[in-house]
Amino acid sequence: MTTALITGASTGIGAAFARRLAEDGLDLVLVARSADKLELLASEVRASTGVSVTVLPKDLGARDAPAELAAECERLGLDVDFLLNNAGFGTHGLVADADPAHLADEVRLNCATLTELTARFLPAMTARGRGTIVNVASNAAFQPLPQMAVYGATKAFVLSFTEALWHEAKGTGVRVLALCPGPTDTPFFEIAGEDFAGANKRTTDQLIATAKRALARNQPSVVDGLGNAALARLGTRLLPKRLLLLAAEKVVTPR
Repeated sequence: MTTALITGASTGIGAAFARRLAEDGLDLVLVARSADKLELLASEVRASTGVSVTVLPKDLGARDAPAELAAECERLGLDVDFLLNNAGFGTHGLVADADPAHLADEVRLNCATLTELTARFLPAMTARGRGTIVNVASNAAFQPLPQMAVYGATKAFVLSFTEALWHEAKGTGVRVLALCPGPTDTPFFEIAGEDFAGANKRTTDQLIATAKRALARNQPSVVDGLGNAALARLGTRLLPKRLLLLAAEKVVTPR
């Protein structure tokens, strides 16, 4: 039986992937800070699909958390075949007005934790000759993002790291994908402190369908939604940098 480990699994994109992967017959390992939300989701998934669900509450922003999580999976005999690095958060506002420690936490969770978890679970996948790693980036990865400068930079890291990893993994049997959502109907905007996307949000079902198609095609990265993809792939190449920065700031300014 294939086992999927999902970080940030308690809500939003992580919870939606958990439900869909369980429907596809994968056993689950659910990781997030909120034990209550994880247990509620696990009970729902077990009842509806019958798959095995392991709940591992953990604050992945803690420095030792990735090593502890990998060790716990090994102790429980869980061979992770599908890793969804989804845990992360965004902050909104000027860097000059931000809490420096909170920004450091954002970089640690969005970049360092994702990298370490990838590096800890990839060798076993490579040895087995199969596996899947999906790292959740963002369409914010394609250009600097004033008012969300740190978030955009962390997602640029995720995109670059994952596309390079895709190339390294060729021929190993391990699929690698950087999944780049645009504004998606999740609690992300509540956590960031602003809802600047209005009604123009994609659904998690649309996002998951995009990810599945990209994995089937062995793409290194994919942007969800044609409009989002056009802006990310073409707009960043055609617009002068100053105009691009003004446009990016306008996009994330609350309406």
